[in-house]
Amino acid sequence: MSGELRLREVSVQAIDAERLAPLIGPERMERYRETAAGARMLLGGRAVLNVNSTAAGGGVAEMLQTLLSYARGAGVDARWLVIEGDPQFFAITKRIHNGIYGSPGDGGELGAAEHAHYEEIVRRNGQELLALVRPGDIVLVHDPQPAGLTGALARAGAHVVWRCHIGADRPNEWTARAWEFLRPYLTEVEAVVVSRRTFAPPWVDPASVYVIPPSIDPFHAKNEPLDAEQVRIALAYVGLVGDGVDGAHVSFTRRDGSPGRINRHVDVLQTGPPPPAGAPLVVQVSRWDRMKDMAGVMTAFAHHVDPSLGAHLLLAGPAVTGVADDPEGAPVLVDCIERWRQLPHELRSRVHIACTPMADPDEQSAIINALQRHATIVVQKSLAEGFGLTVAEAMWKRRPVVASAVGGIADQITDEREGLLIADPHDLPACGAAIERLLRDPLLADRLAGNAYARARGELLGDRHLERYAQLMGRLVVGERGAAARAAEAPR
Repeated sequence: MSGELRLREVSVQAIDAERLAPLIGPERMERYRETAAGARMLLGGRAVLNVNSTAAGGGVAEMLQTLLSYARGAGVDARWLVIEGDPQFFAITKRIHNGIYGSPGDGGELGAAEHAHYEEIVRRNGQELLALVRPGDIVLVHDPQPAGLTGALARAGAHVVWRCHIGADRPNEWTARAWEFLRPYLTEVEAVVVSRRTFAPPWVDPASVYVIPPSIDPFHAKNEPLDAEQVRIALAYVGLVGDGVDGAHVSFTRRDGSPGRINRHVDVLQTGPPPPAGAPLVVQVSRWDRMKDMAGVMTAFAHHVDPSLGAHLLLAGPAVTGVADDPEGAPVLVDCIERWRQLPHELRSRVHIACTPMADPDEQSAIINALQRHATIVVQKSLAEGFGLTVAEAMWKRRPVVASAVGGIADQITDEREGLLIADPHDLPACGAAIERLLRDPLLADRLAGNAYARARGELLGDRHLERYAQLMGRLVVGERGAAARAAEAPR
């Protein structure tokens, strides 16, 4: 290999978390203020660096942008760095990613050659990263791609935390293979953060495992309020619903607080016109990832939902060229399109496949916001799921949800209370029956949606998320001081 890999620092705007006050109430807001003040004092000028492999195109990137903005607004020196890799590196790490989910993925090897290439890419990224890290800094390394950096960071004197956003409810041969690949690279981390305790690597000391569920930002372009007319105009303009558009643009708030507006259109594959604005719309928004099972949603809808209900299905994912760390995006999309082409014409006319533009992540988020708010039902039929931010987003928007009872989804939704859960994600008739049930019973849909909103407001906003990270960092720093004190008192 030739050429240099260079880290990229993502710009993060400082945001004052006081804007959460009207949503979380005075008691929670005061608790957050105390937590933020304690974190500033405890960190004492240390940097908190986050390292991952993409700045756009998935839930991890969205969460980092929000959390780091609030951290900077609280006076913490929070930074975000993105590693680079080549196609072979991302093919290897996608194989690991699928393995941790319990899937064989592409079935490729994870042997000596893969270790060697992984280590070479990590080494070249690490050369630049180590120049930015000071002893005592805290570095959160996210997911398998940069996991190999943890040893060098620890030896440089940083407190190193590995944050794994994925996992499987039940281990199997593929999870075992993926964990064994990563194990040599994670021996020097001080803590492992997961969304569910069952997601922790089996060989990690349970005392070093911290469970921190993710959160959403209600002020992000993907979640900010939109009224029905704004939703109608936005979706008609980008081409996701019919009935025309009067030429108006819908504005949104960028992550830096400046105004933006939706200018780009969505690439849509469909037979005939878009869904009518008044037709029931079933939506799944996901990356083009095998674990999200977009094709399974299509089959469940096409063959197990009564067509006389007049509903349409829209599968929406990012333009595959905009997600650098996911080499499976294009083949998964192609597979969906091939299955769509095999549907009878009448069914195919009610199934739409959309790729949202990625040139401007805030604009893409605004389009998804309008789509989720317009949805009659939001589906997340994942085969495995780390958390499922799209579920949390739908809950915040008071949308009824049909989802698989896997991973973090089961921590957000209680079946029949905040949504309908599918016990077996491979059970396509059950998925279709749950969708049809909500289409036929709008009172049930409204009740579930109201309960979902209440739970999202109580448990899934950023103040809870940041408090848990502040507690973890506090333990790391206090532990360091305790170790220094013990070393000073030891006989010489």
